[in-house]
Amino acid sequence: MKDAVKQVRDGVILDLEISPGAKETDVSGYNPWRKRIEIRLSERAEKGRANDQLISFLSGLLNVSSRNIQIVAGLTSSRKSVKIIGVRAQEILKVLTER
Repeated sequence: MKDAVKQVRDGVILDLEISPGAKETDVSGYNPWRKRIEIRLSERAEKGRANDQLISFLSGLLNVSSRNIQIVAGLTSSRKSVKIIGVRAQEILKVLTER
């Protein structure tokens, strides 16, 4: 999972694989071939609802303000990169591996 969590100067970049329209919202695992963390979202990918839910979900999961979470790549794709400002990679990995 370390391959999907990259420390940058002002935070962390997460490489994600998103599956919208699932029964429940949760982290479903890690894809070692794509080197991405897999997240299922209950919202459909319509009118930005899934992106909004992703930011809200990560905010709650990582205990970070949603203002500090930005989708930096893949806004309309299932493969996204999300930047979380003000955290360290070790903190993110700890939360994700304890799930």
